[in-house]
Amino acid sequence: MEKYNLLTVLGATASGKTAFAARLASLLNGEVISADSRQVYRGMDIGTGKDYKDYLVDGKEIKAHLVDIVDAGYQYNVYEYQQDFLKVFEDMANREKFPVICGGSGMYIEAILKNYKLIQVPENAELRQSLQGKELEELTTILESYGNPLHNKTDIVNVKRALRAIEIADYYSKNPEIDTQMPKISSLNVGVKFDRLSRRKRITERLQQRLNEGMVDEVKKLLDSGIKPENLIYYGLEYKFLTQYVVGEISYDEMFSKLNTAIHQFAKRQMTWFRRMEKQGTIIHWLDGYMPMDEKVEKALTLLIR
Repeated sequence: MEKYNLLTVLGATASGKTAFAARLASLLNGEVISADSRQVYRGMDIGTGKDYKDYLVDGKEIKAHLVDIVDAGYQYNVYEYQQDFLKVFEDMANREKFPVICGGSGMYIEAILKNYKLIQVPENAELRQSLQGKELEELTTILESYGNPLHNKTDIVNVKRALRAIEIADYYSKNPEIDTQMPKISSLNVGVKFDRLSRRKRITERLQQRLNEGMVDEVKKLLDSGIKPENLIYYGLEYKFLTQYVVGEISYDEMFSKLNTAIHQFAKRQMTWFRRMEKQGTIIHWLDGYMPMDEKVEKALTLLIR
């Protein structure tokens, strides 16, 4: 295992990553580091899929980092994630704990695996002014022109995020001397995937389950706490369509249909991102999601020690 100092478990939404990562961590004297761009928010539990029970392995709770670290309403970003990850990574090394990344946010995962340090980028009022009035499609084209691999149209879900991504890419292009050295990270990357039809079925079933568990009430509680609807919509997917339903813009059936479709599209974009990572040289060992847990664990551990 000296070859690797990190294990990354990745995959599209509803692929069963968390329970798999927790089981691996339990066997490696390790802890889990989340790579989910929305599970960082407190109070956003059901909608982001914080399945806390998945961190219980044989009656023991496996510690999970970078979950519930900022308040809902805040706009956490990939720079902050990388900085927070490095602090956790160093702390775990000092405590001789093996780190297991678990998540499906491709931008966050690549921010670690590419060994490329991000920096805090200030706002550029002049650049933002020049981009005012442009549609999302045009902003996406502008972003792609910078060629920065840490920013991709699959993560551009609204104009606000697109503007910030362009701002960051522009800053890097004008400051090539910036130190981007990272600690040496060598990761074994294991992916969990299902065939397309199975993935769609799992997503729809999980959406219905989460609605039954009180996802609508969760959104109402967030709105009642003072978070503005437009700020909650910023987080996309569940929080976009559920907020529109709660404030009366769409019906329940329309909410379910639109949200179900959006999650399927999101999962497809996640897999597209991971395939692009592979094309650019990241090795991902894919395991069939239907494989029994013990067999998946054995496969991953074999890869880790060989």
